[in-house]
Amino acid sequence: MMTERTEVQVRPGVEGDLKALTDIYNHYVRETPITFDTSVFTPEERRPWLLSHPEDGPHLLKVAADADSQEILGYATSSPFRAKPAYMTSVEVTVYLAPHAGGRGIGTLLYKALFESLAAEDVHRAYAGIAQPNEASRRLHERFGFRHVGTYKEVGRKFGRYWDVAWYEKEL
Repeated sequence: MMTERTEVQVRPGVEGDLKALTDIYNHYVRETPITFDTSVFTPEERRPWLLSHPEDGPHLLKVAADADSQEILGYATSSPFRAKPAYMTSVEVTVYLAPHAGGRGIGTLLYKALFESLAAEDVHRAYAGIAQPNEASRRLHERFGFRHVGTYKEVGRKFGRYWDVAWYEKEL
């Protein structure tokens, strides 16, 4: 049986997306080493994160939604790389997809929209930390011109073991 490919819209994230975005993130907290958070969040606990990504400025939240059902399929963010003022022109970027939404090009759509928006901002570099192994994330970042700059060995402990994080950078 063939299924029709649904159209995906990418737009800025809004308050009404908070529960769906929290649910997506909590999947990765519970099931994977992709994030080093170890306890799930309530939407209320994630609200400050959502509010730290306004529609303008260098710290953005882009959401992919099914054009028909408006189901949130994933999101991409650019966030502060480090807190000190000299880092203001650097951002850390990431993509999270709903568990059933992988392999459909949604991460590519999200990053395309994110980097188009960042082109208008005073941002010089984007960084991505990828817990290892994560071949899909590596491929996505390399497709967008990121290059591997180093790996922190056994930098995080989750699920009773240590994980490496490979760092990638992209000139903007």
